[in-house]
Amino acid sequence: MGVAKEVLEIAEKIKTMEIRGAGKIARSAAYALQLQAEKSRALSVDDFWKEMKEAAKILYNTRPTAVSLPNALRYVMNRAKIAYSNGADLEQLRFIVINAAKEFIHNSENAVKRIGEIGAKRIEDGDVIMTHCHSKAAISVMKTAWEMGKDIKVIVTETRPKWQGKITAKELASYGIPVIYVVDSAARHYMKMTDKVVMGADSITANGAVINKIGTALIALTAKEHRVWTMIAAETYKFHPETMLGQLVEIEMRDPTEVIPEEELRTWPKNITVWNPAFDVTPPEYVDVIITERGIIPPYAAIDTLKEEFGWALKYREPWED
Repeated sequence: MGVAKEVLEIAEKIKTMEIRGAGKIARSAAYALQLQAEKSRALSVDDFWKEMKEAAKILYNTRPTAVSLPNALRYVMNRAKIAYSNGADLEQLRFIVINAAKEFIHNSENAVKRIGEIGAKRIEDGDVIMTHCHSKAAISVMKTAWEMGKDIKVIVTETRPKWQGKITAKELASYGIPVIYVVDSAARHYMKMTDKVVMGADSITANGAVINKIGTALIALTAKEHRVWTMIAAETYKFHPETMLGQLVEIEMRDPTEVIPEEELRTWPKNITVWNPAFDVTPPEYVDVIITERGIIPPYAAIDTLKEEFGWALKYREPWED
């Protein structure tokens, strides 16, 4: 059978950003592996394992920067690889993949809820909060604070070129939270009326630097200038284990037609190049705290979280590569 049609569809949605947000990407990748295991018609353990590896490779290659994606794949595939190496039969291996995927999804969903509960305690009644892009973890903090009876207002940046801010603004508004929607370049102008900045993360490095949607670093820098607290809400599976051993995080460069429509771009002078980086890097000194499901940590404690989650004995041959 090979890779299931449903897995290819999920991979395409991740690649084209129809599925977006680090948490949703991770859960979708785990669910895709679950579907592959459920729909596989392999008659032998070896064939089943080949199918799983092929599905994982396809998913892995969709988004190079979103570390939550490979971490989700590792969570499922490492458990399956151990079982495969130890001689599990076909049905045992299928069960382990399905169970690991469901476990990851459950833990991920609970992590967002827990982050909301922890982070909301740092929100005060009457706070004006600024946020950028679309982060379930960041939204959970604001939603939980609102449900606790705290009178908050949220400034949401539009987040060009994909307009993720529209999603955030509508979701927050659906909970009854007052929202002010502004263009990205107005962030500094309105920072003077902001009490706290709450944003998500696609990835966090060993030294506490935050990789997130382009524009995050500018907002964090502006917040620092205005002495406004910047809080990053992120699940521990977004911490980047490879950075412990010196690997640099790749910043994804996306299609220029996301910035300039293709038909218009055709008429532009050939010596104009459109660059469209998806993410930027916020230095740890611009971040006050990182809110995880385990608790609130300073950015420089990211290395301790990585040691607890992944240990020092990191191997870079992925379970789907051998």
